[in-house]
Amino acid sequence: MSPEGHPDEPNVSRRRLLGWGIGGATVVAIAGATGFELVSHGVLPGKQTLDQLDGACSVGSPPLSYPTPGPSNSGTFYSTARNRQVGYTIAYPPGHGPGDSLPLIVMLHGFGGNHTDALAGLTPARALALKVDGHPLPPMAMVTVDGGGGYWNPHPGDDPMAMVAGELIPMCQQRGLGVAPQRMGTMGISMGGYGAILMAEKYPSLISAVAAISPAIWTTYDEANGANAGAYASLDAFTANDAVTHVGALAGKPVRIASGIDDPFHPGVVALANVVPSSTTVIISSGCHTDPFFVAQEPPSLVFLGQHLT
Repeated sequence: MSPEGHPDEPNVSRRRLLGWGIGGATVVAIAGATGFELVSHGVLPGKQTLDQLDGACSVGSPPLSYPTPGPSNSGTFYSTARNRQVGYTIAYPPGHGPGDSLPLIVMLHGFGGNHTDALAGLTPARALALKVDGHPLPPMAMVTVDGGGGYWNPHPGDDPMAMVAGELIPMCQQRGLGVAPQRMGTMGISMGGYGAILMAEKYPSLISAVAAISPAIWTTYDEANGANAGAYASLDAFTANDAVTHVGALAGKPVRIASGIDDPFHPGVVALANVVPSSTTVIISSGCHTDPFFVAQEPPSLVFLGQHLT
């Protein structure tokens, strides 16, 4: 799978950066659980397939480079907030392991995913071992967890965000991860990108930085409900968890949002970009809501978090 992103992209606060002319020769089919979500709910009709055929979804980037990854540990715990067992993975950077005190990235998976596939084309351990432009990332740990398909917001009998904040993060902190003076950030793709933004809005004192790739942003409840009836439990739930409405909570916080110009969530990302605080960097470049764009944006997103968490 084609890797690296665009670490040389300039920061653009409250503006869209139109990255035209980004090369690439590979045209791929809609990939992964996120693509299936969009197709099955009608968010991606024929246009996405046509975009792929005419090259709109092609994203070129140099190969990923990383040394031997650090260790990772997976397990399960019973979540009272979710009323079920959930799986998780904690990964460490090269040269580090359990017992080390490190900044923590909470990586939230996309729709149809789980803790095993929160990243596109990478395991958490390999992501932390990346070299971008020949430079290793600063040492950070990463945790992934099963959040279900409810868009990281509360549903009757299932509150994945409360699980992350009240159960997963304390478990990680007991292991020395994300404990002050070490910082904590959120990252996610699609549904997980929305969740990463939402978590920073809901817990601004807990989350120090955010990197969201192709966040699944809807601007109205009817739009969300029509595309995925399970995204929000009700209109009230949408209102309480709308990332655009509550964007003021991100004031002063480093946030990076990246989305493709041919992404079907582009209107929502634009609506968000129009109201984000000046501390937010918004990158709009060539690409669709597919794995090539996700993979290309993972390295610069990790670089961004490394700059603000370490």
